Amino acid sequence: MKMLAEMFSIGPGNKDHHPALRCAVGVFVPLTTLVLLGRLDVAIFASFGAFTGIYGRGEPHAARFVLQLRAGLLMLLVMFLAALAARMDSAFGLDAATHTWLLVLATTLVAGGCSVAISWLRLRPGGSLFHIFAFAAIASIPHQPPLWEGMLVAVLTTVLCLLIGFSSRVLPSHRTPWTWPPRIRRTGAEKRAAWLEGFGYLVAAGLAGSLATWAGQQLGFGHNYWAMVAAVVPLVGHTTRHRVRRGVQRIVGTVLGLLLLAAVLLLGLQPWQTVLVMALCQFGAEMFIIRQYLLAQVFVTPLALISTLLVVPASPRMLLRDRIIETVIGAAVGIAVVLAPGVWRRLRSAAGQRTTAA
Repeated sequence: MKMLAEMFSIGPGNKDHHPALRCAVGVFVPLTTLVLLGRLDVAIFASFGAFTGIYGRGEPHAARFVLQLRAGLLMLLVMFLAALAARMDSAFGLDAATHTWLLVLATTLVAGGCSVAISWLRLRPGGSLFHIFAFAAIASIPHQPPLWEGMLVAVLTTVLCLLIGFSSRVLPSHRTPWTWPPRIRRTGAEKRAAWLEGFGYLVAAGLAGSLATWAGQQLGFGHNYWAMVAAVVPLVGHTTRHRVRRGVQRIVGTVLGLLLLAAVLLLGLQPWQTVLVMALCQFGAEMFIIRQYLLAQVFVTPLALISTLLVVPASPRMLLRDRIIETVIGAAVGIAVVLAPGVWRRLRSAAGQRTTAA
């Protein structure tokens, strides 16, 4: 009952509208520009480039700039590798099934590697959830735009988010001292924790991706990377209770978010209106991501699916179906990975007690 109460409680606000507004503008401006230019084929590069603005939300201007620069460069690398991975099938003559499994493997490596990188760079939010999503979503696009065009959009969006990050310096009352953060010095314990966390992401994403791919081939649904994204959600947290709660909140929030998305799709919005909805969803997600994860997921779900629909039109019914199935698979795998060490310790302890008694 305590866990259930915690799941639906909401923490106090802390000027959350400031980072929420920055992130919303970072999404709205580049996507609106692409709508006006008629280039929605590269919109996904702008969407993921805008993730730069998520980092360093409560830091002074100089520290925020450094953190967002690190995060932006890492995301640009992920997007570049994703665009190359998308071209593997044509470059090496791979069939669809082989290409799908290779993307699962590549996304799994991104999950583990970027988790270590995020810990190494001390970025918050932690984990490689955004990088898994970016890599797999871009690599899964069947008709890729020219590589240089996609990366140019990503770089320009990243630069815009960096500028937005310290734009409030124009107001003297909002300025913070421009002091560079100290050089990162990692202890042995921090290094071990980073590698261990990376291994957890590797296992969770790999298991979820493999299970979702196999099940999708048998039952006829796709978007296996949504399961990989959902699988790493429970890995963030300081306690097992907190991690399990996040996994359950992911499922409940996704269901509610799908209802919101269904209502939006019924409106038959124009592209510029769709971009406005995305900006509002980004604002809502950042408003509640720290205070109430379930509520944040209500906004994240339509945001993720609409960004997919902008680039690769598909049946909304199929997307809704795939999203809930993949989320349940991924969250269940993630919760199992979180609980596995504790179960293993209990089994070993019980076995040791039986040996002693004998």
